[in-house]
Amino acid sequence: MSEHFFIWDGDTLVLNILGTPGASRNAIGKPRGNQLKVSVATAPEQGKATDAMVKFLAGQFGVSVSRIEVVFGRTSIHKQLRIRAPQKIPTALLPWVPDIAR
Repeated sequence: MSEHFFIWDGDTLVLNILGTPGASRNAIGKPRGNQLKVSVATAPEQGKATDAMVKFLAGQFGVSVSRIEVVFGRTSIHKQLRIRAPQKIPTALLPWVPDIAR
């Protein structure tokens, strides 16, 4: 992975995530080093927060849940996700990486 929180692998967007479970709301935050902060309101119980994060991000990137793979970190705050062929890029990401849309 590069010093950025994302990298393209063909048409797949690979994201390093710093998750915050049990937050007041679901939100995409600012990058922290080589991770993107993503908060979800779901409590961290047996991967439920990760499932909620995947569902939230699927909507943000305009893809079905099945097009997001959790590479590692299912029960950790440190995760890597692969999003196959995102249909849109969340507005929250554009200030930090305007070239993310390629």
